[in-house]
Amino acid sequence: MRELRVTVRTGPRLGGFALLFLNAAVAAMSPTAVHAQNLGPDFGAKGADNAGSIELVDPKVLRVCADPNNLPFSNEKGEGFENKIAQLLAAKLGKEVAYAYYPGATGFVRNTLNAHLCDVILGAPQGNDLVQPTNPYYRTTYGIVTRADSDLAGLQSLDDPRLKEKGRRIGLVANTPPGNILATNGLLGSVKPYPLMVDTRVESPSAKMIEDLQKGDIDIAVLWGPFAGYYAKKNPGKLIVSPLEDVKGARMSFRIAFGVRHSDQNWKRELNQFIQQNKGELDAILRDYGVPLLGEDGRALAPTP
Repeated sequence: MRELRVTVRTGPRLGGFALLFLNAAVAAMSPTAVHAQNLGPDFGAKGADNAGSIELVDPKVLRVCADPNNLPFSNEKGEGFENKIAQLLAAKLGKEVAYAYYPGATGFVRNTLNAHLCDVILGAPQGNDLVQPTNPYYRTTYGIVTRADSDLAGLQSLDDPRLKEKGRRIGLVANTPPGNILATNGLLGSVKPYPLMVDTRVESPSAKMIEDLQKGDIDIAVLWGPFAGYYAKKNPGKLIVSPLEDVKGARMSFRIAFGVRHSDQNWKRELNQFIQQNKGELDAILRDYGVPLLGEDGRALAPTP
């Protein structure tokens, strides 16, 4: 079993952070997993989460389930947008913050939330029944990343005929939704695959894909939006992100919520209230990390002036 580490952030430490995955992914995700790229990973056996029992949410500490090394969502240094959201939430609740860290892969929910080592996952896609989702606090999508100096700069869709030109290479995390579009367009033969489920403490498929894109080993990178936006933000003027819209038979966008235990109804209501009252601040954190945000019509939201 992988090591589980719990780190407590004290009240004074919280005050020193600027107030934001969330992931996330696909995370993976958040990616959250949810921070894994497919946004529907097997977090762990569904198992019992004390449904019907009294709520066991810590009244003094905001205990967050998080990946220790999966930027832009979270890391142990507190540098991810879900770390920033945790700080904001803790400040609003008047609590300290503690993290239960576990790689965002198989066993994540079982060994964190359902083990009662933490009380909330900050990036859970709606529709994943391993956790009880709150109301969503953002909606994002997969995106195409291109080099600004490429002849494909700003490519808008995966059915662009230029992708069928001989020698084109397309970076894609294996078994993620954009693969359906590529298959429909007969482009799977042009795909360079990257692994989906990895130990994020030692491997980052998204970082490797962006590295290959910048070296010219691939022509475009197809990534979960928070990853795509994060790396474009880190390379201003060099990378362009084009959000992918949902198409028939291939859903590209997902609503991301907080995830709690199925028994924690009061806690869920408290988090829903936080989301409703702090939507502007949450959006600002997400935008600061380059997360592509979509409106309810599925179209990209214009950046706030």
